[in-house]
Amino acid sequence: MVCKITDNNIYNLVNHLDIKKNDILLITSNTVPIIIEYKKIGTVNFNKLIDKFLEKLGKNGTLLFPTFSWNFCKGLGFDYYKTSSETGSLSKIALQRSDFTRTKHPIYSFAVTGKDSKKLFKLDYKSGWGKDSVFDYLYKNNAKNLFIGMDYKDGFTFDHFIEEKNKVDYRFFKTFSGSYTDKNKKTIIKKYKMFVRDLNLNGRTEINPKLDKILIKNNCYKKYKLSNINIGLINLKTAGKIMDEDIKKNGGLIFSRSLK
Repeated sequence: MVCKITDNNIYNLVNHLDIKKNDILLITSNTVPIIIEYKKIGTVNFNKLIDKFLEKLGKNGTLLFPTFSWNFCKGLGFDYYKTSSETGSLSKIALQRSDFTRTKHPIYSFAVTGKDSKKLFKLDYKSGWGKDSVFDYLYKNNAKNLFIGMDYKDGFTFDHFIEEKNKVDYRFFKTFSGSYTDKNKKTIIKKYKMFVRDLNLNGRTEINPKLDKILIKNNCYKKYKLSNINIGLINLKTAGKIMDEDIKKNGGLIFSRSLK
């Protein structure tokens, strides 16, 4: 079931979502549908939109944006300040704000602010989806993942955390080495690993659309519609348990391998 939001003010979006004070919220977004929808009223102030989320979460909430970059995997290194986010305009805006801090991982970093921002910055782990990673933190702390302007299945990176947790047979660990410039502008050579897909299988992994109904049935996925903008909100702990159980049962419902 889709909840249609009749209030057409994008800045009031947060008031219609199941987001509460003190929540931990990860926002994954595609701003193109927002820009197209509101072009008739001029430029959307995305900083104002971010402020609205911060106001809703309060001082004890935590807000995150993915600031992923795959340059390190390509041998181009990582610079804490200069490496741009490849995961949307909102993440780039968050990196430019003084109230956000970027986490350390060169591939799967996040722009974070709020109660747990210092805790998240201190995390220093080798595998982006592994134990003690930001994804592990999101899972253990009942975080919510909000998707704006996109279907969650097109950007649900959290699923790889569940794959790594179960050491699925269609992925393997690969180590990447490269130049790493930290927050203090010190540059050294560092190694990180990633649970990559096995290309020799000549296939791909994808989320089965049937997962939508299962998540909704378990009250951990809510769908909204603001004008022509698709919005989804997922509780990562419950969704993670569902995906975890499915992999253990080898059901193939959550992750399927399809030949190209």
